Amino acid sequence: MITQTITPTTHDLGQFEVRRVLPSKARTMVGPFVFVDEFGPGQLDIGTGMDVRPHPHINLATVTWLFQGAIEHRDSLGTFSTIRPGTVNLMTAGRGIVHSERSPQDERAKGPMLYGMQTWLALPDGKEEIDPAFEAVRDLPLVEDKGAKAWVIMGDLWGESAATTTYADTIYAEILLGPGGSIPIEANADERAVLLVGGEASVDGAALGSFELAVLAPGAEMTLTSKDGARVMLLGGEAFATKRHVWWNFVSSDRERIKQAREDWREGRFPVVPGDAEEYIPLPEVPKTVSYP
Repeated sequence: MITQTITPTTHDLGQFEVRRVLPSKARTMVGPFVFVDEFGPGQLDIGTGMDVRPHPHINLATVTWLFQGAIEHRDSLGTFSTIRPGTVNLMTAGRGIVHSERSPQDERAKGPMLYGMQTWLALPDGKEEIDPAFEAVRDLPLVEDKGAKAWVIMGDLWGESAATTTYADTIYAEILLGPGGSIPIEANADERAVLLVGGEASVDGAALGSFELAVLAPGAEMTLTSKDGARVMLLGGEAFATKRHVWWNFVSSDRERIKQAREDWREGRFPVVPGDAEEYIPLPEVPKTVSYP
């Protein structure tokens, strides 16, 4: 049973679109997921690329997952990692990190493809100010059954466990359904939702809307099916007892901590990104990403 449907806010960036379902006025979190963007599919012009200049985060972990294309990640820890389909990048901001995301040169030469997911996980109480960290995990479990393939990106699903670090109970998976394919959606999470990012699919006979977040009733096992084929993201985990606030790229249980982070970025107190220190995104007056009372 679908208990809530969230229509995305769509930002048209010219050659591709970004669709944001969390945070929204209707709901701020599903499990630890406090921010969920889907971008593309789209192809940029030859010689151009995606360039997200250095910017800061606190009290969260970012999770990048691609269906097509490639992104170069650099951060203030000195990390350099090229994200490609099949690899999950988990960047833990903790007490503070700065990173940039750009299209690789070889992608620019042919016209970069962009199609994937960018999500943020709120860090749980007592872990918000942990040390920043980064990991790229490639050997993820692949589950195949009844015309379905599913990659377990985080957590435990369908008897498999991903090696990706989790700070709170988390489930995250990409599901590919062939024509007539189906897969069970297990009930082992406080909160769960599915996001149709390609094709058509239904949960227990209820059709999913394209790019809409469908929040599922807790405690009931359901079945995801498709007549013609689909790509679906499954996400969720433990419900947070403490409210999280979001302002721009900052997430925290403490509004004062966000104010401090704003001031730190404005005054240049965050670390720089080695190899990408010439540019940065200024603190906005009115951010596009905010939480709601």
